[in-house]
This record gives sequence, structure tokens and C-alpha cells, in this order.
Amino acid sequence: MSYQALARKWRPGNFAEVVGQVHVVKALSNALDQQRLHHAYLFTGTRGVGKTTLARIFAKCLNCEKGASAKPCGACSACQEIDEGRYIDLIEVDAASRTKVEDTRELLDNVQYSPTRGHFKVYLIDEVHMLSGHSFNALLKTLEEPPPHVKFLLATTDPQKLPMTVLSRCLQFNLKKLPEDAVVQQLEMIMQAENVPFERPALYSIARVADGSMRDALSLLDQAIAYSKENVTDSAMHEMLGTVPREYMQKLVQALIDENAAEIMQCSHELAQLSADFGSLLDDMIDILHQAAISQAVPDATHSTGSDDALAGKLSKRLSPEDVQLFYQIALVGRRDLYLHTSQQSALEMTLLRMLAFRPAGQDLAGQEVRAPRNDTVPRDVQDSTEPGAEKTIGELVKNGSWPELVEKLGIQGAAHSLASSCSVKTATRDRVVLNLAKQHEGIAIPNARRKLQEALQAYFNRDVELEIEPTDQDIDTPAKKKTRAMEERQSLVEKQVEEDEVVKAFRSSFGAEVVAGSVKPIGE
Repeated sequence: MSYQALARKWRPGNFAEVVGQVHVVKALSNALDQQRLHHAYLFTGTRGVGKTTLARIFAKCLNCEKGASAKPCGACSACQEIDEGRYIDLIEVDAASRTKVEDTRELLDNVQYSPTRGHFKVYLIDEVHMLSGHSFNALLKTLEEPPPHVKFLLATTDPQKLPMTVLSRCLQFNLKKLPEDAVVQQLEMIMQAENVPFERPALYSIARVADGSMRDALSLLDQAIAYSKENVTDSAMHEMLGTVPREYMQKLVQALIDENAAEIMQCSHELAQLSADFGSLLDDMIDILHQAAISQAVPDATHSTGSDDALAGKLSKRLSPEDVQLFYQIALVGRRDLYLHTSQQSALEMTLLRMLAFRPAGQDLAGQEVRAPRNDTVPRDVQDSTEPGAEKTIGELVKNGSWPELVEKLGIQGAAHSLASSCSVKTATRDRVVLNLAKQHEGIAIPNARRKLQEALQAYFNRDVELEIEPTDQDIDTPAKKKTRAMEERQSLVEKQVEEDEVVKAFRSSFGAEVVAGSVKPIGE
């Protein structure tokens, strides 16, 4: 007996065997049981989600010799012939190969005649959006006034291309992509029935590549069984699919946790030697970070995707929630821009190194406070807070005259830097700083910015520091204002220098030239 592909062998024969699409199965079953049958049904959805399969099951339900119901017997000649694709009253048409109006008219010429054997004559038109405009017009006339013995089952992957006049005469069912867990569960059942050894993570790899298509998943499973000599292992799937082996993903995750840029570069080089799919790697990284974020926000949530569980769990414990969100966003942008770079390897490296470069200052990746180390690698101005015999109080270092310089030394970024730059020092003691903030800027004093500023002060002075921020109506001098004044003074200086330049004067006198307002900028700006 010749081998039958898994996608054909395990094609559902009744509604109970359909994986997913509960909303469609329920609607069709109720319509059949209540005998509330429309004359035209439209099934939409991406490839391999069950459009034509559901249509054939529905045709079987209509023409079962035991009577129309949601549970066809599967044993009568009508049921068997429909399964085998040779039932005379089920007319299947591939609209992609019969787009001409003559083909449609020839097809519809026999609509008026009663079915030969069954209760209904069923027209199943696949990829119906491929019909020409004239073909739709010919079909529309029949859809408007169909004979009672005719049912139209239309299937398409692109319903936007159907005329509204056709859409309005059909009951439309949108089939969804299947969840990974549902695909894996079905693949697991099939592998057990086929008596083929397998590793569950390998099935998750197949389901991820199938992208919600059961037919694609079964085709990949066929290929996997042949490739692995009937022992479907996770490593074999990574070889076959060109995806990144789990051990490399584990190395990269650990390198991010340890802030080990050298290890990231080494893994990238080795993956390039394996001709790995860097886009797939970033997809996996995004999924793992997603799982880690869920674990942190909802610890009891179940979101299993096989072998990535351990990696997600490690990230959720070792990274702060802010870092998980930051890494997730960087990975998304890196995935989007991957093909803009001539070298995908370089693009991947920059994405991962960007995760390390943009980690918040003043804390490690787990969100723990970082104390300033006491060694020769620390700048002298930092050690002068910490060296015995030369200790200064915080108050001496954060007076209004030195606060702007201290803000830059703290190494803070983003909202924390904006907050510090908009404040002035009201009072300061050894372990306590009170900052003034103009009331119109109160909105930037968000809890996260306050916390990061406080942690940066504590790390800089190597002691616990109490931070308070008080709104004020007074006009205060802040680092931001000082920076603005410095920029204005520098701008004024360079404009004056240009005006006094001998070359500029010569151009003015000889050619009537004028310096365009706003075109003069200091070097580096």
C-alpha cells in the first residue's frame, strides 16, 4: 500500500475531530441541528487552518444518508464518497485555475437541476477571490435567487478582494490561526498513534515554524520523521529547520544576565558558522522575554512552550521587570530592522549589545543596588567620597554650585536624568537631600524616576541616602537652566566669530552675501 501523507491521513472527518475553530464548529452544528440552513457560506482565514476541511465536513453533514445533522454517520456511501473526493453532488472548483466568466457560466448551467443522489447539490469554490469581475457578476445572479436544493461553500484567504455584493449574501466565518499548544497537542497525539519516538520540544519547534497552520505543521512533521529516521529529536529539528539550538539560546541568555559581551560575540561567531537563522533567534528571544514578563507579573499563569520554560524562568528571576520590558522592546526593534543591515550577524550583535548598553545605571540586571567599588579604576572624584580621612558630607558636594556637575557624574539617564536636571538643592546633610522642583514640572517626578535618582545617589556616596522632592512656586536655578544658558552663550559666541571672520566680510562686500539666520552652529551640535 502506498504511503499517505500525514496531512491527508489525519484530515478531520467530522466536527469532533477539528482542532480549534470552536466558534465555527458551534455555529455550523447548531444550524444543522435546528435545520436553519443558509444557502451560501464563506470561510476565510490563512492557509492550512481548515477552510476546505470544514466545508467538506459540512457537505457530508448535509448529504449523509441518515439525514442532515451535525454528526454524519461516516459509514454510508455518501459519507465515504465525500471523504474520497468522488461524490457526484459535491462539485469542487479551484477558482485560481477557472477565473474566466465562461468557466463560471458553464459551472452554473447545471445549478437548476436537482442533485443526482444527495439531499443537496453543494458547490465548493476554493480561493474564490481569484474569480474575475465578470465571473462574480455571473455568480451573483445565482446567489440572489438560489434553488432550494443548492448550497454554496466559498473559501478564501483574501476576503477583501470579494465584492461587497457577494459578501452581503453569505454567512461569513473567519477561521483563526491555531495556538501553538493546540498544534503541539495534535502532533503529540499523531506521533503516539504512528508509534514514532519524539521529544516534546521538537514538536514546539515545528509548531512555531508552522505559524498557526495545522497543514503546514503536519507537512513539517512528515519531513521531520524522514529527516530524523523516525526519531524526532529537538536537535534534529534545529538542524532541519535551520533554527538556533537551545544550548546557544541558553548561552546568550546567561551572557545577558552576566553582562558578558565577549560571550555574546563568541556565540554570534559560532552561530554564523552554523548558518543559523538570526531572525528565528530573535523571534525565540522575544518569546522568552514575553514569558519572563508574564512570570513576573502573574507568577501563577501557565504559559508553557516546552524547552523555553527554564530560560524564561531564569530571566524572570535574574532581571528586573524594567529590564525585561527594555530587552523585549530592543529585540522587537532589532527584529524589525534585521534586514536593513547587509550582515544579519552584525545586526544581531548590535541588538544584543544594545541590551547591555542601555541597562539602567546604579543597579545591576537584577535590580539590586550597586555600591561604588574602592579601587584604582574608580574616578578620583568618586573615591573622594569614600577614601578614609578625606570623606566629605553630601551637603558639601550638592550645594547649588556643584549640583549640575554631580548630576552628570551620577550616570543616570532618561526620566531620572530629566528629574535631577529640573531640580535645585534646598537642603543637604550627610544622609539626606531635599530638592526643589518647579510646580509646572511636577509631572516628571514619577516614582520610577525618584527611585533611580535615589539609588544613583546611594551608589555614588556609598551609603543610604534619603531623598525628598518638594514642589515650589519660586524661580529656581537648575542644571537644565544652566545647560541652556551655556548653550546660548556658546551660540552667541560662534555667531559673533562668524560675523567678524575676514572671509565672511569679504563675501559680503564683494557679492552682497548674507549669513542665513540659524545656520551657524557650534562644532559638535
